[in-house]
Amino acid sequence: MPRFKTVTLGCKVNQSESDAISSRFITAGWRQAGEHETADLCILNTCAVTGRASQQSRQAVRHAIRSNPTAQIIVTGCYAQVEPKILSQIPGVHKVVGHDEKLSIPEKVLSDPEAGDGPALSPDTGFAGFAQNFSTDRTRPVLKIQDGCDAYCTYCIVPYARGRSRSMPMEDVLENLRLLKTAGYREVILSGIHLGCYGLDFKPKKKRLADLLLLVDNSKILDRVRLSSIEPMELSEPIIRLAAKSKYICPHFHIPLQSGDNEILKRMNRPYTVEKFRARVLKIHQMMPEAAIGFDALIGFPGESETAFENTFRLIDSLPVSYLHVFPFSPRKGTPASRYPDQIPAAVIKGRCRRLRRLGEEKKTAFYRSFLGDRVTVLIEGARDPQTGYLKGMTANYIPVVADGPESLKNTFLNVSLRKLSKNRTIIGSITDPY
Repeated sequence: MPRFKTVTLGCKVNQSESDAISSRFITAGWRQAGEHETADLCILNTCAVTGRASQQSRQAVRHAIRSNPTAQIIVTGCYAQVEPKILSQIPGVHKVVGHDEKLSIPEKVLSDPEAGDGPALSPDTGFAGFAQNFSTDRTRPVLKIQDGCDAYCTYCIVPYARGRSRSMPMEDVLENLRLLKTAGYREVILSGIHLGCYGLDFKPKKKRLADLLLLVDNSKILDRVRLSSIEPMELSEPIIRLAAKSKYICPHFHIPLQSGDNEILKRMNRPYTVEKFRARVLKIHQMMPEAAIGFDALIGFPGESETAFENTFRLIDSLPVSYLHVFPFSPRKGTPASRYPDQIPAAVIKGRCRRLRRLGEEKKTAFYRSFLGDRVTVLIEGARDPQTGYLKGMTANYIPVVADGPESLKNTFLNVSLRKLSKNRTIIGSITDPY
């Protein structure tokens, strides 16, 4: 039986697409290679969101070639879309596949003896659907329901790599949720490159993400539905109100802030002000005090003065944030920000990131500690915690929990009392009874 590996870099959309590709190979009779096995085929799903991500993608390709010397190497994803020639010139790469053909790799690309050139996306490219089955060892699979982006932030290459915004039809979303339920999954993450633009491409009548979530909520197909990253102004009040009363939509919102300085936000081409961002976060916290609220922060953007950084730091410090994802700015070739003259020295960026990450850890610890003593519902995952050997799982509001228990409890909901916070910021709990 031939063996394959998929290596995924970048966002949850890439994860979802890799799962779809893997599923098709398994259906065709291939076996997914183990961690220490060599493969007959390696598919690398790359990222190009920053210059650093592009570098990591190249490193991953070269590592796959060294580790699997007889394998066919196929490179796809955003970096393959925007820099196909660079990848095709790496010795050992057999094919470079653009987004238009990504999900057809098992059926079409493997039968084509010629390497692709990472073709440009057609302006009329529609939403690329999924195989009607799923294969992932994650307890919480990712379902891509939107692709592409029309925002053109000045630091971001993704609109050039992914094309315009386009959405999975609502009936297809429901059908995929039913298939996930049939496959035994209890929770799904709805994901997109620009998730808040879901439905705006539908004709003749526009439907928004709020309409889809209401439909999903009313359908009661899965026990939990979680949103991936969503822009602050697209996390609308109807979505917040629905999540606040829903039994199915998780009280967990990951919101890109990027900067807490209005001048930097303008230079980034971000469509909101600090004041609007603050108001949106406080609205969520007012309606769902238990909600997890995570931010992305992009530090060291060209022109970010000490004052601008302090504005970002103070804004985050003042808000009920549960965790932070802090990214250092690295110029991405092909974006306006890469050509801005007032680049920030790497050492300054590193120091600012370190300081903000410390704040993020403090915020996360405080959020977790606020739930100690509570009794919560946890979805138990398939793999045990490597440090304690306990079962591990996640609450609806994104708190990692470990508790002692048998294998039979995996992929089930349990009521757990939260007892103490471990050194690695996981809450240790005691199982009280099934959900």
